[in-house]
Amino acid sequence: MVGWNVLRHTVGACFRYRVTGLAAEVGFFALLSLPPLLLGLVGSLGFVVRPLLGDDVVEEVRTSILDSLHTALANTSVDSVVQDTFNDVSKRGRIDIVSIGFVLALWSGSRALNVYIDTVTIMYGLGGHRGIIRTRALSVTLYVLALLTGSVALPLVVAGPSLVADALPKGYGGWVQAAYWPTVLLLCVLFLATLYHFAVPIRGRWRRDLPGAVLAVALWLVLSWVLRTVIAASVGGSSTSIYGPLSAPILVLVWLYFLAISVLIGAAFNAALDDELRIGAERRRRARARAQRAAAAPAAPTPPPHENPLTPLPDEPGAPAAPR
Repeated sequence: MVGWNVLRHTVGACFRYRVTGLAAEVGFFALLSLPPLLLGLVGSLGFVVRPLLGDDVVEEVRTSILDSLHTALANTSVDSVVQDTFNDVSKRGRIDIVSIGFVLALWSGSRALNVYIDTVTIMYGLGGHRGIIRTRALSVTLYVLALLTGSVALPLVVAGPSLVADALPKGYGGWVQAAYWPTVLLLCVLFLATLYHFAVPIRGRWRRDLPGAVLAVALWLVLSWVLRTVIAASVGGSSTSIYGPLSAPILVLVWLYFLAISVLIGAAFNAALDDELRIGAERRRRARARAQRAAAAPAAPTPPPHENPLTPLPDEPGAPAAPR
């Protein structure tokens, strides 16, 4: 009955730790970080991608991002505001736009990542073993690493298949296209497993975090398919939706909510699996031992009471010599 116990503990943890509410918080901050993040990534194309891969790859990446924004935002907003800004930033490589975009994305994106780390820590029964400052510093560090990786990976994800297909002999292009999405999903699983691994204060082996990462990606794909099916069946455009022009941003927010709740459910699954395999008890035992060692450390000597602050103590400079 191992499977039933893991399922029961996973569901119980999701209700106990308000996974649905925390996923809404993560989705909001993730949506808030998207515009400055995209602006910063587009601005970095002129500095990083253009010297290495050329103008054609920069144009392909810019077009792909604009096509995605046409899906998420109103066409008039993209054509009148976003497109001109993207053209100026991607062609001239403005350092001011890149800096401001990454700073704003760092604040909101690291806030969302902080919720992930804090919730995963509590699910493992290790809440309080990493302070607020350390948790925030870890979330900022991981988000900065993700930003640097995204700056390099985004052009490769967009233009990588076509570049590889052009470099290979004819007949291999189909294999490259077929392996594209499985490779992207595999990278998502590896990234989530790494996030779960670093989120726990008392870490085990990295491969033990893979089951929750696989479950999170699979659940995210299923929820994305459900959302796409519902949209296709009920929303024919902004004119037919009850939300009007706000329908596209709301759908993006729902999609980010599904992503967040999938990640948190995967973390709950890993924590339940740890408890079932008696690994979680070992983590908590090591955490208690660490706390006991910190409490048993010798404290600094307490100075003697000094009733009159204006009179120096015998061992202080300026104190009168003791009588012989």
